[in-house]
Amino acid sequence: MKLTVKKYSLMLLLLPLVFLVEAAPKRIITLNSALTETVFALGFGSSIVATDVTSESPAAAAKLPKVSKNRSVSSEGLLRYKPDIVLAIEGEVSRAVIQQLGTAGIKFVAIRQQYSSKGALNFIQDVANALDEEDRGKTLVNTTQKVLQEVELTIKKQSFTKTPKVLFIYARGTGTMSVAGKGSSIDEIIKLAGAQNAVQEFADFKPYTTEALVSANPDIILMFDFGLSSLGGKEAMLKLPGVRLTNAGKNKRIIQMNGPLLINFSSRLPEAIQELHSAMKAVYK
Repeated sequence: MKLTVKKYSLMLLLLPLVFLVEAAPKRIITLNSALTETVFALGFGSSIVATDVTSESPAAAAKLPKVSKNRSVSSEGLLRYKPDIVLAIEGEVSRAVIQQLGTAGIKFVAIRQQYSSKGALNFIQDVANALDEEDRGKTLVNTTQKVLQEVELTIKKQSFTKTPKVLFIYARGTGTMSVAGKGSSIDEIIKLAGAQNAVQEFADFKPYTTEALVSANPDIILMFDFGLSSLGGKEAMLKLPGVRLTNAGKNKRIIQMNGPLLINFSSRLPEAIQELHSAMKAVYK
């Protein structure tokens, strides 16, 4: 029986039940949405005592206490929840905070995030290893890998007649807008979904300009759902200077996706790839 994305999502929900016979892990704090999702997928969601502000999925994670109002954290904010282990993305927590946690006897593990299919599988295993649950990691990695392979085959069979150029615009209102270049998580997820990033002149993110938009001339504009909402929705986006001059604007090809799903590159990567591909196919044949 083939593993569809829906069946895979159901399996992720059932994995915690498979592991109920195991001893509960330590008190965990996760400082990134990808880490939070992975810990839940491994069956340890009930052991998370606090998360960061980006952790909104699954629904239970959104209800957990947050250790900060923004992306920065303090040792005092972390110690308040008496964790046994704190998981963070490599480079996102200051050395001073790490040292203070060590002095308090709290284990800190930094997980490296790589934006690729292989990187997502390594990420899952690294999180499991940090929790001293190597076997659980292998189980989730194997399941995720199988579905990734099936999604890849599906996308090849449903490939576009002409590969669309996709421009990702990050927005928090018109005053804060940037576009994704090569080497970013967005660049990779666009490629995995069967399209190409419209911007290849620079790496990571740079401020949005009308000139850059028109020059890129994307076939599709991709945004986070909260980003498009911050601009007033699709119709408001189409009214921004230069948008109607692009192929995307002329054909009203603007799509939105959930941010954490799109960029986390962990256990939900197959779902993210399939959802993005389907959204692009719906507007661009």
